[in-house]
Amino acid sequence: MSSPIAEPPEQTPRPVPSGPEPSAPVPDPGTQPVGESLALQPYDAVVLLSFGGPEGPDEVMPFLRRVTGGRGIPDERLEEVAEHYFARGGRSPINEQTRALQQAIRAELRRRGYSTPVLVANRNSEPFLADVLRGAQDAGSQRILVVTTSAYASYSSCRQYREDIAAALAGLADEGRSLQVDKIRQYATHPSFARVNIRLVTDAVRACGQPDDDKLRVVFVTHSIPTAMDDTSGPGDGEGNLYDHQHDEIAHVVLDEAGITLDRNLSGALVYCSRSGRPEQPWLEPDVNDHLRRLADDGITDVVVAPIGFVSDHMEVVHDLDTEAAETAAEVGLRMTRVPTVGTDAEFVMGLVDLVEERAAEARGERVDPLAWPGEAMPSVCAAGCCPNLRTAKPAACGRD
Repeated sequence: MSSPIAEPPEQTPRPVPSGPEPSAPVPDPGTQPVGESLALQPYDAVVLLSFGGPEGPDEVMPFLRRVTGGRGIPDERLEEVAEHYFARGGRSPINEQTRALQQAIRAELRRRGYSTPVLVANRNSEPFLADVLRGAQDAGSQRILVVTTSAYASYSSCRQYREDIAAALAGLADEGRSLQVDKIRQYATHPSFARVNIRLVTDAVRACGQPDDDKLRVVFVTHSIPTAMDDTSGPGDGEGNLYDHQHDEIAHVVLDEAGITLDRNLSGALVYCSRSGRPEQPWLEPDVNDHLRRLADDGITDVVVAPIGFVSDHMEVVHDLDTEAAETAAEVGLRMTRVPTVGTDAEFVMGLVDLVEERAAEARGERVDPLAWPGEAMPSVCAAGCCPNLRTAKPAACGRD
């Protein structure tokens, strides 16, 4: 195999699991009396926690101010970003996609015999997490399990969600309410996530129609973050850079497995999109548009763009890739094929529900052997100092600090 992606550290070879494997024994619904269903003990409800987005033009600027709160970004800059939303009717696609994932998770739970309700909450738009938790408690829930729409380890993709859970619980405590919230582990290293991305990239390479490996490149894309955030991503006693490392591992196995399936010598690289912040602040590079221009200069004619850093086709995908990167590719003469995100793929959804069952088994004190490929399983209770907030220290739930 030929790949400019750095080789992951040596580890014991682990075969790709051939199908979805639950992390804890799955109850057989057929053994239940007709009309009865199982509870996902000890949890009364599952909350799918997403980033959120505006549903109409009037919500765009308030949404952007919430997202960037405390960073001192002037409205003039936010108004530039707002145009991306206004060009699409002032509406982000993320909320509809989150609701579709909610329905898919609920259906998979029911297939396994569980009656547990699945609710949606957002960090930056309605329905806000505190309101959803309040409503869940009013409906009888006392212990709730959170599934986030973010797979990787970093402050913005994990700890910031945990801070929002802590803030919501603190606000409810001020109302005299008390409930417990846990979350599933980050799932970039769950086998289902890699397997779905392998299949999607394999299909896209096959569909792009370029038979010459020297003319084709696979471009793996994720959201850029400040290099300082990447340097401190992962457990506090770890080496850092876990955000970049997890993406690199997935990109590597996707490239290798797709190449084996297609009997091709595929090459690719990991690049970044959606950079923001001060120009003088270092962020992870290269930018996807710069990379596409370099590929064209090197004589590449076809690119398969795989947004492995994203769970659904939200704004960073439909604007940064489907609009900006597509325009760059056309400008420099590249034929671009964009790979779908995992979305509501059945195998991905089954993997999430496996993780829900795994976390429930942990909470019941049962022995759990977490599946992980590639890399190691992230803990469901984050270690002290994991993915710290480099601006302001804040309480974070679902961790040891």
